[in-house]
Amino acid sequence: MNRSARCAVINLADTVTEGTSMVLTLLGGAIGAWAGYTYSPGDWRLAFAGGVAVVAAVAVGGMADLVLAPLRQLLNKARNTTRPQVGGHTASGAPATLEEGLAQVAAATEADAATRAASAAWHIDQSENFLRDEDRWRGYEDGEATYYLAPGIWLHYRSETHSYGTTEPRFTLLTGDSEQPVTVIGMAQIRQLLAARAAGLPVVRAGSDNPNNSSRDDVLDDSCASLHA
Repeated sequence: MNRSARCAVINLADTVTEGTSMVLTLLGGAIGAWAGYTYSPGDWRLAFAGGVAVVAAVAVGGMADLVLAPLRQLLNKARNTTRPQVGGHTASGAPATLEEGLAQVAAATEADAATRAASAAWHIDQSENFLRDEDRWRGYEDGEATYYLAPGIWLHYRSETHSYGTTEPRFTLLTGDSEQPVTVIGMAQIRQLLAARAAGLPVVRAGSDNPNNSSRDDVLDDSCASLHA
């Protein structure tokens, strides 16, 4: 079972557990209200029933928490085990030297960059099952990260700070050639750029003023048709 499926199962079990606790608490309150209303004196029946309902709900809720506590512990343990560790890094002990401390911070910075890239990828990939995979991002000490798409092609991430202090993620497509980086704003654009590469055409910005764009689009259409054939 992959990590996404395990997370879904854990979340479902957590929801069922909390829902069971709530249902038992409400059921205890309802039984207490019925018993209090049925067996209480006439003039004080409603007040007595309300008091018994509250006491019964608290008592049953406490018992439900005791019964469900082992299950909650198992779910917390499973959730911590399922949480990904980017780049295979594990928690390290306190450094003995400045060099060790610097190495730990550098590794943490790389892992942080990969995590930030995967988290910000929803701007261009809202399917949450491709670019959101932290394990495929490689972070660097400068806070940037790359995602391997295909031989010779990487998706690059960096965070830009505007004049008002706000930050915004920026994704660009990098190739191993001398071509200029291409700003990426969506998955459809990535598909088109990869199709251009597969057809032997240069990777250029969509909508650029290139007289060969029309013929280039025709070739891309033929290439995509052959890929789906």
